[in-house]
Amino acid sequence: MTSARAGRPKASSRETLAEAASELFLEKGYEATSIAEIAARAGVSRSSFFNYAASKGALLWGGLDERLEVLERLLDHASPREAVCRIADGFAPDALALAYANAEAMGLAAELEREAALRRARVGRAVARALRARGTDALAADVAGAAYGGALLAAIERWSLSGPGRSDLAATLVAALDSIRDIPLD
Repeated sequence: MTSARAGRPKASSRETLAEAASELFLEKGYEATSIAEIAARAGVSRSSFFNYAASKGALLWGGLDERLEVLERLLDHASPREAVCRIADGFAPDALALAYANAEAMGLAAELEREAALRRARVGRAVARALRARGTDALAADVAGAAYGGALLAAIERWSLSGPGRSDLAATLVAALDSIRDIPLD
């Protein structure tokens, strides 16, 4: 017996909440916007909000977080570069891109920095784990992982600031990854 969940699909509701949050952050600022206000604007109850996101800031990162779950699985059989590049496949402008482009107006700059650091570290750990499993020295794997995490988050930020949709995230990401090997180390 299968059970169908009533209501909106989870991704749809998260996107609706993210849109509502973005609107409110632009209107009132991040700190002045409550979860209850976001839920009301999106047409869900406050208690239902937490079925879709752990916090108001997490709404902005939902799309990328889903892609990071895929990245972690891809690293089992793909090179780190290939796996990280796949994140850009079909990546459309979303609440995160809007947040980066309007960080000051939304009062989100510090929140974006904190949350981006968590994702950089997540990518770094995943890449390092995959490289160590393939025999790479632990220190080299950790450094490479940090570089990949930094390149990914820097590319997303730059793409967002250049006007998401006006440029190609995949090309920006490739340029960021290429810059890793071009950095003078001495």
